[in-house]
Amino acid sequence: MLRSTVALLAMLPLCSVAATPPSSAPEPTVREVMTRPLPEQPGKEAMILTVEYPPGGADPVHRHDAHGFVYVLEGRIVMGVAGGQEVTLGPGEAFHEGPADLHTVGRNASGTEPAKFVVFLIKDIGKPAVLPPN
Repeated sequence: MLRSTVALLAMLPLCSVAATPPSSAPEPTVREVMTRPLPEQPGKEAMILTVEYPPGGADPVHRHDAHGFVYVLEGRIVMGVAGGQEVTLGPGEAFHEGPADLHTVGRNASGTEPAKFVVFLIKDIGKPAVLPPN
């Protein structure tokens, strides 16, 4: 019993590394472009963001509690949600995640070139665009 407990405890750091990007991964630059209420959908608003991943850049695991639509402008990015397959996207390609999705993978596919994309969110008014995973 003690051996199995010690073995499980020893594996915990490995689990957390798999769930989040390395601490050395550069964080993206996120800029809000516009937020507007949607009068036809009371309590909802649309938000547009630009995200720039530096070479090797990545997001921590997070959620949006929103419909999110990603459209790649430059470079190549890797996106994925819990239970789904990772996809690599280039300029002109898009990705969707729903309000119940956990965004487990978001990173630049390149360690040498930047990547840039636009995010369109349909979310609750006043709710942050990015929320912690739990």
